[in-house]
Amino acid sequence: MPTVTTRDGVEIFYKDWGQGRPVVFVHGWPLNGDAWQDQLKCVADNGFRGIAHDRRGHGRSTPVWDGYDFDTFADDLNDLVHALDLREVTLVAHSMGGGELARYIGRHGTDRIRSAVLLSAITPLMLQGQDNPEGVPQSVFDSIKQGIVTERSQFWKDTAEGFFGANRPGNKVTQGNKDAFWAMAMQETIEGGVACVDAFAATDFHEDLKKFDIPTLVVHGDDDQIVPIDATGRKTAGLVRNATLKVYEGGSHGIAMVQGDKERFNRELLDFLKS
Repeated sequence: MPTVTTRDGVEIFYKDWGQGRPVVFVHGWPLNGDAWQDQLKCVADNGFRGIAHDRRGHGRSTPVWDGYDFDTFADDLNDLVHALDLREVTLVAHSMGGGELARYIGRHGTDRIRSAVLLSAITPLMLQGQDNPEGVPQSVFDSIKQGIVTERSQFWKDTAEGFFGANRPGNKVTQGNKDAFWAMAMQETIEGGVACVDAFAATDFHEDLKKFDIPTLVVHGDDDQIVPIDATGRKTAGLVRNATLKVYEGGSHGIAMVQGDKERFNRELLDFLKS
């Protein structure tokens, strides 16, 4: 399997499809690079090189016990970019991956980065607080962690409903969407699952977003039940210079995987890549 070895010896699995200007996809939690298969094919079919890796502790990467923080994730991404000697990269990140993208730019700059796409991203801060009343209460994150350690298989089945908006009237979510979510979630280590909740709940990305100096597309569903748009997408678009916000009416957290929104996102991604 194609892997990159990080500075601390972790093996990061990646897919690498097509030829042309590189587009690196960063997956959300609790998924892995397989979540981007539709987009990988889309960009590779249209003259770009699509790359998607599995975060440490997820999918086929090393199932480590520690390192589940955004400085480490960003450095892992930097190791991938340098190992493959990628330049003029467009980074595309979903959910928790949006924090990884933001922290990468905060720590490593944009010398190798051409543009960025933040899809249903957790930036700038998820946790509810006095300065972030639109955020998610700590009790919700505590409940997520409890669900993982109590019975993670059933927890992931239950979580898939809200992730894709399968609990909304007239939704286009398939059983296949939910099964794929469960299969990827079960490949994540249980320690990674719990530790990532603490990381994406409380990490503040305000300063990272202020360092963006590249064209940035922010895409978010206004019915995202996992990462509320008012706490994240709208604020991110206001903080990032050169940002364009696209709001998907009725869009769930799993925009890139559900029919209808998926095709729209693929079209708008290609338009952005070609601009």
